[in-house]
Amino acid sequence: MTETLLEVEGLKKHFPIHGGLLNREQARVYAVDGVSFTVRRGETLGIVGESGCGKSTLGKTILKLIEPTEGAIRLKGRDITRLSRREMLPHRREMQVIFQDPYASLNQRMRVQDIVAEPLGNFDTGSRAERLEKVAALFAKVGLRLEVMHRYPHEFSGGQRQRLGIARALALNPELIIADEPVSALDVSVQAQVINLMMDLQGEFDLSYLFIAHDLAVVQHISHRIGVMYLGRVVELTDKASLFRHPQHPYTEALLASVPVPDPRRRKKRTVLKGDVPSPVKPPKGCHFNTRCPYAVERCFHESPALREVAPGHWAACHLR
Repeated sequence: MTETLLEVEGLKKHFPIHGGLLNREQARVYAVDGVSFTVRRGETLGIVGESGCGKSTLGKTILKLIEPTEGAIRLKGRDITRLSRREMLPHRREMQVIFQDPYASLNQRMRVQDIVAEPLGNFDTGSRAERLEKVAALFAKVGLRLEVMHRYPHEFSGGQRQRLGIARALALNPELIIADEPVSALDVSVQAQVINLMMDLQGEFDLSYLFIAHDLAVVQHISHRIGVMYLGRVVELTDKASLFRHPQHPYTEALLASVPVPDPRRRKKRTVLKGDVPSPVKPPKGCHFNTRCPYAVERCFHESPALREVAPGHWAACHLR
């Protein structure tokens, strides 16, 4: 059985909203509201959902760029949830991130060789000459020419800048990379190149990915398993084949039905969701999806469904499954 690298259990991240004369807490944004899953070594777990469902906040919380409200995060069996910044430092080598915006995530005043070398310097890894040698090797791995190492980020295209972000994430030889919509800002042809590069690097370095995206086609291509998020919660989790062939949650059905079909002669049944996504400040009672679900029954408005195994390896949070 493949070793579990990351385990997330009941993770919550709530942002308080303060106001009034005494600046007291008036409400909370339930950005991540009780998420549980595991990521195995060498696996890609895709996290998909509409904008505002909490995907990016989930990734930042796991990385402890923001502190969780409740729950547990275990990396290779060790609980890192409440570790201080100093205690987290050794684990930073094992978890790295690829950001969504390949321009804003790079320091425009630094040469790209120094950007990629910066993590090595933060951990006092080798001499400057050894670091530059490692940077040159990373440039080659991600498909960048060595003669561009002295340039600045604005001199590169969007795809090239994201390759720089990938090289920086690889610098410390991590085991887990959290990719926060790494191709959403790129052209379609460049998206394919970057995705294929990430898959090649995963095989070479035995990497695990938590791949966050809203594009189902991209997630299907790169992922082994997929978790579907809605309003801060995971509503379905299974392998990609089962998800696309036999979705078990009404929200997943609607997402799959919204994917356009490139053949104009082929007709596709569409599930049109009613209403707007509720506010994460005041999520509906019971099932969060009950205001838009075409199958909702009385129980859905009062009782929150647990994420349970409805078929071997297939988990769904729905009272009707």
